[in-house]
Amino acid sequence: MATKVVMEALSPTMEEGRLVKWLKNEGDPIKSGDVLAEVETDKAVMELVARGDGILKKRIANEGDASPVGTLLAVIAGADENIDSIVAGAAPAAKPAEAAAPAAPAAPAATPADPSQSQGDASAPAQEKAAAVAAPPATRPAAAPQPPLPPARSGGFGAVASTPAAPSDGRRPRSSPLARRMASERGVELAEVQGSGPGGRIIKKDVESAAAAGPSRAGGAAGKAPKVAEPRFITREGDYQDIPLTQIRKTIARRLAESIGPVPTFYLTAEWDAERASEMRAQLKELGDDYKISFNDILIKAVANALSDHPEVNAWWMGDHVRHFNRVHVAMAVAIPEGLITPVIFDADRKSIGQISAEAKQLAGLARARKLTPEQYTGSTFSVSNLGMFGIEHFTAIINPPEAGILAIGGVEPKAVVVDGQVVVRQRMRVTMSCDHRVIDGASGAKFLLAVKRYFENPLLLVI
Repeated sequence: MATKVVMEALSPTMEEGRLVKWLKNEGDPIKSGDVLAEVETDKAVMELVARGDGILKKRIANEGDASPVGTLLAVIAGADENIDSIVAGAAPAAKPAEAAAPAAPAAPAATPADPSQSQGDASAPAQEKAAAVAAPPATRPAAAPQPPLPPARSGGFGAVASTPAAPSDGRRPRSSPLARRMASERGVELAEVQGSGPGGRIIKKDVESAAAAGPSRAGGAAGKAPKVAEPRFITREGDYQDIPLTQIRKTIARRLAESIGPVPTFYLTAEWDAERASEMRAQLKELGDDYKISFNDILIKAVANALSDHPEVNAWWMGDHVRHFNRVHVAMAVAIPEGLITPVIFDADRKSIGQISAEAKQLAGLARARKLTPEQYTGSTFSVSNLGMFGIEHFTAIINPPEAGILAIGGVEPKAVVVDGQVVVRQRMRVTMSCDHRVIDGASGAKFLLAVKRYFENPLLLVI
């Protein structure tokens, strides 16, 4: 019996994957568990394995293609088994955008007056759809007159494409209950969103895409950002290069849009003394590379201990309740060429600085090689982001929902400060905590920062 090879959800947050490389060719014998391909998820490059035995009869997706979860990528079957019906069934789902693309400008005039006709058209053969698109205007169903589209808004060097018109029949757009609730919370007009669900129904991901696009969102295919008109002065080839978005960059864009708008954030900034932490690092370094640690390792341990002392900060915002965690899992931001990823050090409060240092190095190496597993970058209860190694003195970081806070760490620098009435030069460091005000109040955030400061400025407390 034939086995369908589909784009699997290889991570908890994955909605789409890009096929990086086929590792099996058509005609190769396949056993269940064999690695068929490498797939780029929203966090890492992972292996797609076979779920059945047979011959790789047909590869449908090409290397470099991005496909939503559940899309048919290939078929495994017996040597003499006919898979024509399976492959044919995949064609309408794989090419709807291409079939409709030539007629995009005339789409409003071709919209049926009865929404039920759209549902029927969704199940029609691809040939009938193509014929409908190519049919002359006289043969198409009559539609209510469309109001003129608003002019494109110009800004800077280019113009943003205008948004699509609302449904001409005056009915409310078809949408799921979750999509309606999300649209209400995020200020998204459903009339301006084009649905990607059955029969054009608006679903969760359509609202997320529209919210990420902002006020200038356009009603194109779900998940695509509004197109911006090319600057007029660019007329020669070679003046620029378009870089396709990686899956991780798409996820970063979506997640940041979910955070900076809906999350009511406030910031707490402090400057700490790093003299004792610097001395401890220097003394450990003299013992050899096996004992070498970073300021980041010390801070992760200090943050973990403080989170254990202040569980109200070690929490998630869950919409209708706040979840306080009894275990402390600290995520650390790691820069990679494709963007940013946050591997997690689990139970960091129960580990020594040496254990944290070794684990942080290992996770950072896996992150840069895109070899992290979902279990290694999900489940954090608080995050730490350090740009001190890049010479950054101070910055603010964006919260990673549903977490309630993130600590941004600047560089350690010698500064003139007053100690016991005398001006002396000491190592200093600035930090800023971003807080979700729905979970953390100003006083509770300040108390937590004081606890982190106490541990960091007295690092011997972290080793006893």
